[in-house]
Amino acid sequence: MLAAESRPPYDRPPLSKAALAGEPDAAELEAELDTTLSADFGALQVDLHLGEPATGLDLAAARVRTEAGEYPYDRLVLATGAVPIVLPGPGRQRFLRTHEDALELRARLQPGVRLVIVGAGWIGAELATAAAARGCQVTVVEGGPAPLAAAIGADVGARTVPWYAAAGIDLRTSALVESVEDGGLALRDGGWIPADEVVTAVGVRPAIAWLEDSGLALDNGVAVDPGLRASAPGVFAAGDCASFQSRRYGRRLRFEHWDIALHAPEVVAANIIASGDGDGDGDGNGDGDGRVYDPVPYSWSEQFGRTMQYAGYHAAADRLLWRGPAPDATDPGPWTACWLSGDRLVALLAVDRPRDLLQARRVIAAGAPVDPDRLTDPAVPLKNATRS
Repeated sequence: MLAAESRPPYDRPPLSKAALAGEPDAAELEAELDTTLSADFGALQVDLHLGEPATGLDLAAARVRTEAGEYPYDRLVLATGAVPIVLPGPGRQRFLRTHEDALELRARLQPGVRLVIVGAGWIGAELATAAAARGCQVTVVEGGPAPLAAAIGADVGARTVPWYAAAGIDLRTSALVESVEDGGLALRDGGWIPADEVVTAVGVRPAIAWLEDSGLALDNGVAVDPGLRASAPGVFAAGDCASFQSRRYGRRLRFEHWDIALHAPEVVAANIIASGDGDGDGDGNGDGDGRVYDPVPYSWSEQFGRTMQYAGYHAAADRLLWRGPAPDATDPGPWTACWLSGDRLVALLAVDRPRDLLQARRVIAAGAPVDPDRLTDPAVPLKNATRS
């Protein structure tokens, strides 16, 4: 196992959630961030190489190159994840991607610090929540028309705008960054936002630059089939770096969610070990379907005292319905957004309605048609909104 980071594999969700909240001392913080997976790599006979990133791939020789040497393989699994997008400019910009990033940020989230966060996506919103709670003067700059516009659409993301004001955060939407400078942020419209710290949270890109000359098919990540096989024999990919062909949604998809990183490797492992041919059909040539990866994607976020849970893929939808209070309700309370394609539920976002999320995942997975009137009635359990 080759790993770019010097720390053994660990869980990332706590980095933007529990790790930045509260007031533990240094020792407590380190323990809080100790999310290392409880695996005995020696007992598993895994030769673990920390701090040794892959630098090249020779498909003809079936070898992976690093600065320390070359490693031959019979089967290769690519799980290199993603890297943050960097904004232009000479000023210091921080990110929240690794264990070390979280430690550095936590130390700087002090009362009165002028913190500018670029990006009102999942990570940006969670960081803004923690920073405001710790007394920072927080400004969030978002290029889209609303928070989470890229993730869940502007209509749904707009419902989170009041949350920022209630937390004392200065939210600026449709604001484009010209550059990160020493002491602040320069906007394209000529504006200037002073800052002691700038955190860039505008998204990530699959970590595949080292594969560009390998001959492996790349398409917004390592292009893999429904069994997570890449274009070369014996090569698989999973997680943030894998662009897989979804049969459920009829298109190639790539996600950066914990749930994907958790379950995609199960499919890879099954297809590698089944009958020793890598595809599970037992013929030894690796050309069969084997086990298929076709999830109902799932992610969650904790921000501004609310739990947001998303399931499915709403880009395949043709209409949006609200379950619970309408967007213009005086006291919106918990609510759910439902995306339909025809008469089938394809995605759902539940805000403080966990039961809706649990039932929706099953409805989406089954592909069952739903009754829109029953679907939008919060008094009807979502599972009972299906039609036979």
